[in-house]
Order: sequence, then structure tokens, then C-alpha cells
Amino acid sequence: MVEPGNRAAGAGPDLVLLHGWGFHAGVWADVVPMLAMHMRVHALDLPGHNDSRDDSPASLDAAVDSVARRVPEGAVVCGWSMGGLVAQRLARRHPARVRRLALLATTPRFLAGSDWPHGMQPAVLDEFARNLARDRDATLATFVTLNTLHGARDRASVRQLAKRMAANPPSAAALERGLAWLRETDLRVDAAWLPVPTLVMHGARDTLVPVAAGRWLAQQIPQATLVEWPDAAHLPFFTHREAFVAALESFVG
Repeated sequence: MVEPGNRAAGAGPDLVLLHGWGFHAGVWADVVPMLAMHMRVHALDLPGHNDSRDDSPASLDAAVDSVARRVPEGAVVCGWSMGGLVAQRLARRHPARVRRLALLATTPRFLAGSDWPHGMQPAVLDEFARNLARDRDATLATFVTLNTLHGARDRASVRQLAKRMAANPPSAAALERGLAWLRETDLRVDAAWLPVPTLVMHGARDTLVPVAAGRWLAQQIPQATLVEWPDAAHLPFFTHREAFVAALESFVG
């Protein structure tokens, strides 16, 4: 039986997929069948999202602990965007759950600062929060478009993705909590202590999480390997499916 918030398919090594802010586990729908040919794929809804809507942790660490209960021991964990923050903390707080770590279009710190130029400007995140309070659905639709900006997929595919995500959007409370985590979280000190082999994957055209953040992670994590796609933006698993699946399969072994 698949637990709520855990969509599993295939057989083989356990692979856990963690989605980003504003999305849910359905964002992985196009790559799950490909990955499930060689792995047991668990596409988890983060707390407060979709099938895990009733789970409302107040902090990122509480969310990580909630996710850990649904991660098989010794899994490969792949976190995309905000899901990458969860994945990084999961590897530190629950090392028995994470055999290998894959970080996709993510960062240790989303917000830019005087000592961190590789992030989003605070004013941009504040504008997201204001727009979210005014019109959640319109803000999420705009956000999907931003995720695909400079990507290599046609408009019809982007509209299909937006429709899929709009069918069951996260609660307003979950979105607000997620923005707070993006604003407040800084995991740079953890990077040097991540205890597992790590695959860092990033698109050079990413406008939401600059590729420099991925390069920084790959330099700081002791057992990290960097895969960089020159023509990919923030959704490599959507725009570069075959390349993403091939990189992950090679890493899992």
C-alpha cells in the first residue's frame, strides 16, 4: 500500500523525488515511467501539498522529519528547487535514509545577500508574497511560466504543465510557509558535512536559481559531481528528460 503523499512505481533501488515550491508530486509525471524501468520511484508530496495537505509543519526541519517517515532506508533522494533544501537537510538529519543525494536546480540559500550573490533578490520574493495574497491561482500560473523561462519546450507543453499543476494547487498556508523557508533557510554550513555521494544537476540558463549556486554546491560537498546543461533553465527534468534520466540512472548505478 502506498502511503498518502507517496506515489510509487517500478522496482529496483529506491529513488525518492521531492518537488519544488508551488508544485506537487505530479510535476514528475513525465519522467517517473522512464525512471521506473530500473528503479522503485517514490514521488512524494511535500507537507501541505496535494495528498499531504493535512500535514502542516511549522519549520523546515519539522517538514524534513515528516518527509523522512516516508523515505525508505538507504534511498537515493533527488530534490528539485525547494525540494533540494529538504533533501539537503534530510541527508544531515536522517543519514540512514539517504544513500545517495541528487540536487537538481537547487541551492543552499535561495535569497541573495551581501555574502551570497547567487540568489534571488529579496524584493522579488516579497513581490511573490504580495501577489500570492491577492490572487493565488494567477501567481502560481505566472510562477510556472517563470520556471520554464529560457527552457527548450514549446508553449503547448508549458500550458499542459500549468494545467496539471493548477488541478490541485497547494494550500495558501503551505505556500506561505514555503516562501518563509526560502527566505530564511541558509544551509551553506551543512554543505561540507553532507555525508553521501552527491550529484549536482543544473541548467546554465536558470533564472530562478543561478547556475553559480549549483557550482558552489559541487565544490563544497566532498563527494559531489556536477552535471551542467548549457541550454537548460529551471526545469531540466521537463525540458531535457532523456538527459536528466540518463544522468540519474548513471549515478544510481
